[in-house]
Amino acid sequence: MELALACDICIASENAKLGLTEAKIGSIPGSGGVQRLPRAISKTNAMLMLLTGDTVDAQEALRLGIVSKVVPFADLLPTAKEIAQRIAGNAPLAVKALKRLVNQGLDMPLAHALEMDKYMFGLLRDTEDRIEGRKAFQEKRKPRYKGR
Repeated sequence: MELALACDICIASENAKLGLTEAKIGSIPGSGGVQRLPRAISKTNAMLMLLTGDTVDAQEALRLGIVSKVVPFADLLPTAKEIAQRIAGNAPLAVKALKRLVNQGLDMPLAHALEMDKYMFGLLRDTEDRIEGRKAFQEKRKPRYKGR
């Protein structure tokens, strides 16, 4: 569960069970779960899971926002690879910027995070990748990004 909470995208199989059960044995999660869970889901749902040590099934984890998607076990790896390929097909500078903006923006006031978005948009505006992306869109073809 703590590894799942540290991921940008989490796909679970239909038979998955997730929880932070340490309270049941007199301990607490030791790898970030205490702080990450209430940032991923509501405080009240996080407290319910943490204080009871109860687990949730994959569908409840999806409903709560702990996982991004639930698939049959046989589709788990192919689904993950397909999503990774879709991300890898996007402009690398934009993907890197998006990850940074989300991760840093969650720890700052909204107004400051919005200013960071504007700043990053300006940095990306004239990159070769953005120009290629717009050109490829107009020409109805797949873009060829170079990370520049």
